[in-house]
Amino acid sequence: MNLQGDFHVYDTTLRDGAQQEGLNLSVADKLTIARRIDELGVGYIEGGWPGANPKDTEFFRRARSELDLKHARLTAFGATRRAGAKAADDPLVAALRDSGAQTITLVAKSHDRHVELALRTTLEENLAMVRDTVTHLRAEGRQVFVDAEHFFDGYRDNRDYALEVLRAAWESGAEVVALCDTNGGMLPPWVTEVVSDVMTVANESGGRVGMHAHNDTGCAVANSLAAVAAGATHVQGCLNGYGERTGNADLVTVVANLELKTGRQALPEGRLAEATRIAHAVAENTNIPPASRQPYVGSSAFAHKAGLHASAIKVDPNLYQHMDPAGVGNDMRLLVSDMAGRASIELKGRELGFDLSADKELLTTITDRVKELEAGGMSFEAADASFELLLADLAGGGRPSYFEIESWRVITESGGGTAGPEAVSEATVKLRAGGERHVVTGEGNGPVNALDQALRGAIGRAYPEVAKFDLVDYKVRILDQGHGTDAVTRVLIETADGETTWVTVGVGHNVVEASWAALLDGLTYGLRRHHVA
Repeated sequence: MNLQGDFHVYDTTLRDGAQQEGLNLSVADKLTIARRIDELGVGYIEGGWPGANPKDTEFFRRARSELDLKHARLTAFGATRRAGAKAADDPLVAALRDSGAQTITLVAKSHDRHVELALRTTLEENLAMVRDTVTHLRAEGRQVFVDAEHFFDGYRDNRDYALEVLRAAWESGAEVVALCDTNGGMLPPWVTEVVSDVMTVANESGGRVGMHAHNDTGCAVANSLAAVAAGATHVQGCLNGYGERTGNADLVTVVANLELKTGRQALPEGRLAEATRIAHAVAENTNIPPASRQPYVGSSAFAHKAGLHASAIKVDPNLYQHMDPAGVGNDMRLLVSDMAGRASIELKGRELGFDLSADKELLTTITDRVKELEAGGMSFEAADASFELLLADLAGGGRPSYFEIESWRVITESGGGTAGPEAVSEATVKLRAGGERHVVTGEGNGPVNALDQALRGAIGRAYPEVAKFDLVDYKVRILDQGHGTDAVTRVLIETADGETTWVTVGVGHNVVEASWAALLDGLTYGLRRHHVA
């Protein structure tokens, strides 16, 4: 794990990022996103606030057995003990201990007015709360970080007290104190000035300084870089800039700027090349469309229109690009040509066990096919299983065929009336599998659930392995909203087998058609994964 190096990259997508308006993550979502963030190679993933809400408590419980992180350490977030209590007796501190996380991040008030008005306690008691909680958790064997909330505003109002909070944390055993621009109102020169002053105290106390920036002035990334330039060696942010109000610092942009522009190694070697794939996959997991103009990883980040730019790009891509997009796993696009995608497809193919480097013609064929499918609404960024089936079809000797669909239909009916019974869906699937014809009817609380029941019932007669598969998540996105109810629909389905999960994608002119395609891919991939002949 890349934990104790000279520089910390700390992701808070699952906690601070999840506070974004319209973003609502299930426990399954959080587990999936944690795995993807780990692939990026960050040192720490903040999973949430155990004890504060049931969802985060459940996340940490399941993470113990379901998360096998290769690079990151899972971190639990919480607050210092309550005023007038003892850390050892505080139930929320106990929840942090019980979470199983070996790293705990505590939020502490560093603004005197917040201490007096929000906590309703004295400045001295607030310092005691910091000391007691950090000391207690360190005695329990935990690595402790402290987020100094509202630090920059507090520093401006009462510099001496804000710095005293930092001293209390470091001297009690906190390894990192992150300076939080909680209201997001700072500008880079101000950050430089404050962090430079803080570094004097940090050097005296032997502590590490971190930066936690919000984007209310549009300067979260710039403020993070300014803090690092002034001496901070721990930076916090969210994938895709998620977060409350205008968001947190976009962690990929911060890391890419550090590595590619300043030469500071922030991630393990080679991980930055996965940034585009991971950022887009997480966007699909959150059901929030990727921002096309996002630096480095946006689909438009290296896109060039016809005319002067396109002509120059054909001669030398560096004439109108600040870097080779392959460095972040992205691609250059000439918007009037068929040029796109080969580098990412080759890289992803290699990860899935398909070496496409020796056959450029095949790589071009696959690229063209992916472009054709994505033009029709498909998205493989978050659907690795569907993409692997596509590669198996075009480069691996053919897509495995376990069953032949004869027909399917689904009916939804209700007794009618506003106070009538709930609608019930019934689906019938006819197919051939294992040399026999199977006709199975399934009922469900909706057409997709009914189809899922009927399909797995029919296939399960020939392949009992299907009984291990469960549909654990389902997402729908309308792609051309201006067309109303006849718009093209994309569906992502996540399936689990008790050991891992996989995501498949389907597209159609109605949600049932799109769901059917994703269901077929999900079962086919599952049988292939279990090496069924």
